[in-house]
Amino acid sequence: MSTPLQQLLASPDRYFHSFEGDDGIFVPMDRAAYVRSIFLDRRISPAATGGWRIPVGELAEAAPPPQTIRWIFHVAHCGSTLLARALEALTGDIVLKEPQALRQAGLAPDRERTALVLALLSRRYPGQGPVLVKANVPVNFILNELAAAQPEAPAIFLHLGLEDYLVAILRSPNHRAWVRNVTGLLAAHLGDNSGLEDAECAAALWLAMRKRFAEALAAMPHARSLDAERFFADPAATLAAATALFGIPADEERIAEVATGPLFASYSKNPAVAFDNAARMSRREALLGELAAELGTARSWVERNGADAPTLEARLAAAALIP
Repeated sequence: MSTPLQQLLASPDRYFHSFEGDDGIFVPMDRAAYVRSIFLDRRISPAATGGWRIPVGELAEAAPPPQTIRWIFHVAHCGSTLLARALEALTGDIVLKEPQALRQAGLAPDRERTALVLALLSRRYPGQGPVLVKANVPVNFILNELAAAQPEAPAIFLHLGLEDYLVAILRSPNHRAWVRNVTGLLAAHLGDNSGLEDAECAAALWLAMRKRFAEALAAMPHARSLDAERFFADPAATLAAATALFGIPADEERIAEVATGPLFASYSKNPAVAFDNAARMSRREALLGELAAELGTARSWVERNGADAPTLEARLAAAALIP
């Protein structure tokens, strides 16, 4: 006879949201709740109120074996939410967008907790394919552990070139505050960058993630890299390649429908706001001029600190999702 804990763990309808001290927090979800939850952090939109709090030790003993996960790793502000939502529209499988517990594992590495997160996030509904997880920036710093746990997992490493990345993450005071906050949280990996200029701080983060992407691609034979600019320029070709990589059945007509539909005419994080690639390119061109001096500062920092940058670029190119 199953125990109440085993019943709790049996279905993704009891979603493992986060750690709080020595407890794991679960919230009620259903298929519709997963779709409407653009993020699974504090902005989650659960199926109902309430939840469950279970000691981590009990969870570790009762957790089901981990199943294969499909992955999207990314550098932030590079279209990952758009890619995840587009793939979500093409599959009936669960798509988890930035799970809070996984982010916590990235910020406070603990092998036992990471293993528990993988087991609980990988649960799927009967008859469905593997869960697709879109991670976030702190998770990039435990990629070696994730690659060792699931080396055969299919994955997309979504990235941007230096200038495109800087334009994306230095474009407003809020974005700059994000850079300062995340690099501070990741000081154990990046060092103390508090004395650097914003552009140098962003360049340090960009280079560190690029290194970890190159290493993970070497360890995961079914992983591919994707330049976000390629995705933005040709979403249909990208979705065709991504669905093939992830084993998601999707014909050309359905892919074209999604690629030309409302997802690509609105802001992925807030569908009520109109935004498309033409608007993004217009903004990009304006920012290239406004940020010209800082772009030069960042390039100089990479030249001084990134002797291996050309090698990393070659490795990413060699593993490209779209040759």
